[in-house]
Amino acid sequence: MKRYILAAVLTASLISCDKYLDETPNNALPAATAIRDAGTARAAINGAYSRVQSYYASGYPTLGTITTDNVIFNGTLSQYLQLDQNAVTPDNAITLDVYQSIYRAINTVNSIIAYVPAINDPNLGSTEKNTILGKAYFIRALGYFDLGRAWGGVQLQLTPTTTLDGLKGIKRSTLKQTYDQVLADLTKAEELLAEDATTRNRAQKSTARALRARVHLYRKEWAEAETYASQVIGNTKYALVKPYKTFFTSPFLSQESVFELSFSTNNRNSYWNLWYPSSLGGQYTLKPSATIVEKLNNPAIGGSRKALLAGTGNNVYGVLYNTSATSTDPSYVIRIAELYLIRAEARAQQNKLTEALADLNTVRSRADVAAATASTKDALLLAIEEENNVEFAFEAHRWFDLVRTGRTVAVLGLTNSQYWVFPFPYQDVLSDPDLEQNPGY
Repeated sequence: MKRYILAAVLTASLISCDKYLDETPNNALPAATAIRDAGTARAAINGAYSRVQSYYASGYPTLGTITTDNVIFNGTLSQYLQLDQNAVTPDNAITLDVYQSIYRAINTVNSIIAYVPAINDPNLGSTEKNTILGKAYFIRALGYFDLGRAWGGVQLQLTPTTTLDGLKGIKRSTLKQTYDQVLADLTKAEELLAEDATTRNRAQKSTARALRARVHLYRKEWAEAETYASQVIGNTKYALVKPYKTFFTSPFLSQESVFELSFSTNNRNSYWNLWYPSSLGGQYTLKPSATIVEKLNNPAIGGSRKALLAGTGNNVYGVLYNTSATSTDPSYVIRIAELYLIRAEARAQQNKLTEALADLNTVRSRADVAAATASTKDALLLAIEEENNVEFAFEAHRWFDLVRTGRTVAVLGLTNSQYWVFPFPYQDVLSDPDLEQNPGY
């Protein structure tokens, strides 16, 4: 998508547009000119969060759910059917939108990183400037992490796209190189960001640490994953909330959330529409599978997490996203429950079985499920995998967890590892000779 050129609409925030002429559009200015003072810097970072919202509101959670055994296709649109059958084509509308939306977010923050340091405005003090830059580095880290785990190694675009020539010659990096860049950005974000006692929908120092714990887990760097997860768990700002449904009940932003994206009646998230049946005004495209329904309704497995379900018989539906009247559900990016399970897995991999079991049972206890008793490393790792499955049943976890652990064959029967990553959009491959398609597509 990197042919999209960044511009700034000064009355709102940064947007992308194609640049075919040398003339400056009447309603926009180049980012170097637009990000020039405190007001435009603030507008730019708000625009970057809006970009993240655009792919987390629906597309990215769908990639992580309908591709697995938790959610089945129940609609008519072929792009969802392809994901459900793990037979995605390069022209799939959902993967196209997510891929291009992530790069839009990255290009927005690239402009912030490039131009905010040079701003000389008495209304933009060094503390606020650092905060804006820290948020930008975090958003870029999140974007490249989400690209990497979905598509593999990607093109690392680290400067603003201001001309078509600026897009040439960017080859794909390896997945390791992509994650190296993510960690570099998170290190910078952690240095620049502060921490307060209440903010949960904007990046903070602990938010960067939480994402870093996740990245280290994906890289199988167990000690580092444990260390960063412990730092977040040790922050009294966060806690597992009871009952379980508290975190996805209005007014949201509970102690459970390390990072969630907030919506409002003026900035709606209509993801509930894909989960609710037509009798309640929805499309019912995404439906809980019989397997996950059975698990969530089993007191020994789901416990209080049965609150994720509503309806009966063949009309059971998911209610994680449930504000059908107002469409103000957040997008849940990182919850404290994940940090406990990250630490549990990292500890188990280091043969710290007692400590790992304690973390696992902390999550189970919150869900009113009896303590697990796994006594071997392999049994404990399977128990942690299953806990992730039910804890984040309708969040963007299951697919990526199975891919990173190599369990897609055993659980989903997907023996061809070429299809464990998504295809790059056909139109991007066609327009960019430096973008090499993933094998098999």
